[in-house]
Amino acid sequence: MSSAQPAVAVPDPNGPGQRSWALALTLFALTFLSTSLVGAWQLGVDPLGDELPRLAERWAALSKGFGYSIPLLAILLCHELGHYVAARLHRVPASPPFFVPMPLPPLGTMGAVILMPGRIARRTALLDIGAAGPLAGLCVALPVLVWGLLTSNVEALDPDVDYLVEGRSLLYAALIWLTKGPIPPGHDIMLNNMAFAGWTGLFVTMLNLIPSGQLDGGHIAYALFGERQLDYSRLVRLALVPLGVGVALHHGVPAYLAGLRGDALLGQCMPGLSWILWFALLRLMARRTGREHPPTDPGELSPGRRRLAVFTLGLFVVLFMPAWLRMSAPT
Repeated sequence: MSSAQPAVAVPDPNGPGQRSWALALTLFALTFLSTSLVGAWQLGVDPLGDELPRLAERWAALSKGFGYSIPLLAILLCHELGHYVAARLHRVPASPPFFVPMPLPPLGTMGAVILMPGRIARRTALLDIGAAGPLAGLCVALPVLVWGLLTSNVEALDPDVDYLVEGRSLLYAALIWLTKGPIPPGHDIMLNNMAFAGWTGLFVTMLNLIPSGQLDGGHIAYALFGERQLDYSRLVRLALVPLGVGVALHHGVPAYLAGLRGDALLGQCMPGLSWILWFALLRLMARRTGREHPPTDPGELSPGRRRLAVFTLGLFVVLFMPAWLRMSAPT
């Protein structure tokens, strides 16, 4: 990497201002509260309940969710700091990470973003910045998940209880097998807060690695394929529609035949509808910018960086989960 020429077409010598950092810290604090609240709810504790009139009691109840919020925020923060550090090393202006609080289950947040004004000119910078986030996040998510799985219990399923079923990628299924061995029929692993935080880290990484648009995966693929990625990106985005329809039918048809109707049936179809929502969001992003991805200056990646790009895009395959979260189907 040359330090004489910045890797962005529109450099900002002033960098992010104090207002940006103040906003970033405020959003981080709000996201810590929202994820802690969701983590407490997952344990059956309600810090907002009327039965806790004193502030100290509410804080004690909220602290029950720290086992979810702290590891999850550590994963998200490392992901965004990976982008931020790589951007600064390439002299690309970047904002601090902006977290998005969402005090609603099941996740309590919509993740975090950093903003980079201007076009990233060099392919090497585009690859390094795009890949640094997912790789840095996984360095935290994997040990968090493994420890969480080791401390979670395998229990018999109660047919009268509705369970929230998390999606299972190849990597996630392999980690369950390595930590718990074969799970008997009629049983499943009951994720504790730390394990669910680790799973969420894999889920967020998977979404970011979709090789389309200006997601992390889109940046990496553009650095690897160049202008050909414009066509690949559109195909990937369009493929989300039949994927969503297929997932919705896969879970919805058996549920309908089992007698589910209304909201219960919709809940079974939601994993598929989520992919269609992502198609709409990616198309909206492309229409607002007027292009699938900004161009880079001419140049080639070194063999080492090409291997890095292939490896990082390959992570999408082992992290891919067709259905993210759904309620257990009737038996």
